[in-house]
Amino acid sequence: MARPSPYPLELRKRAVRMVAEVRPEYDTEWSAMKAVAAKLGIGTTETLRKWVRQDQIDAGARPGTTTEESAQVKAMKKEIAELKRANKILKAAASFFAAGLDRPHTRS
Repeated sequence: MARPSPYPLELRKRAVRMVAEVRPEYDTEWSAMKAVAAKLGIGTTETLRKWVRQDQIDAGARPGTTTEESAQVKAMKKEIAELKRANKILKAAASFFAAGLDRPHTRS
């Protein structure tokens, strides 16, 4: 499981906007990202590149899994795990009670 980002969401959004704004001033997108990352104190340019790519995916400009879809998949996986645990408990309980039905009942 990925650890949470040390960068606040607002900083990430601002960095992505800045890359789009300053892109025409640089020869390549990478050099624009490198300048923005240095200006905002982002650890590596690769980190900023990932944010930019994910923003492009979320906007529909690039194919891939959107942030919303990723969150849905994560929630579904969690729900499936919970259902499997509940199912396991119910199976154990059913076999326990079924074993009790096999024994003859004696009344006193």
